[in-house]
Amino acid sequence: MASASSPSILLSFGSNFVKTSSPNCCLVSPKKVRSSVIRCSVLEHGVKEIGVTKCKEDSHFINRRCAIGLFFSMYGLGVAPFDARGAGLPPEQKPKLCDDACEKELENVPMVTTDSGLQYKDIKEGGGPSPPVGFQVAANYVAMVPSGQIFDSSLEKGQPYIFRVGSGQVIKGLDEGILSMKIGGKRRLYIPGSLAFPKGLNSAPGRPRVAPNSPVIFDVSLEYIPGLESDEE
Repeated sequence: MASASSPSILLSFGSNFVKTSSPNCCLVSPKKVRSSVIRCSVLEHGVKEIGVTKCKEDSHFINRRCAIGLFFSMYGLGVAPFDARGAGLPPEQKPKLCDDACEKELENVPMVTTDSGLQYKDIKEGGGPSPPVGFQVAANYVAMVPSGQIFDSSLEKGQPYIFRVGSGQVIKGLDEGILSMKIGGKRRLYIPGSLAFPKGLNSAPGRPRVAPNSPVIFDVSLEYIPGLESDEE
């Protein structure tokens, strides 16, 4: 019975090979290979390494079996036999509720401090009703650590966050801050650690970690309150 053979491949990313008219060879051009190492070994009664045979001044040949093994090994590892591009792109600008002009205006807005220690500044006064406790509200938010790094945002998800305000479905500082807002209003909440995340939040790719009981900042806009939007009409 013939023994089974198993080709193994070792090469750097970004190399290329093309089929030639030779019945048992595939062409590998040094002009298209950047610092590539191609080694084919066949396990047949032990390990046998087949070297690369130089055929011309500007080309090398490897046997077809190794080339086929090379092709499928690359795809099995998720590596395409062409240059991957797009790595190292600068991080995209994250959408915000308060742009640079808004930030400058906030410097002159008075800070309001509540009995619980929550602080806020109104970016825009709303004109509709305030939400009663237990009512559903739809709000957009951008959540940040004190340094300004964003760790969560409804804007990136493309839709407002809907929850029952004052019912403990969100952190205490967000509940309290939205209860006194009016529809159409925007507010920056400076939430102390005691009203934020008792257990903290783990970091994620591109997202900072939130330590337990650490202060956070929320920019919030109250979009609508189902059933109350038209009360004043």
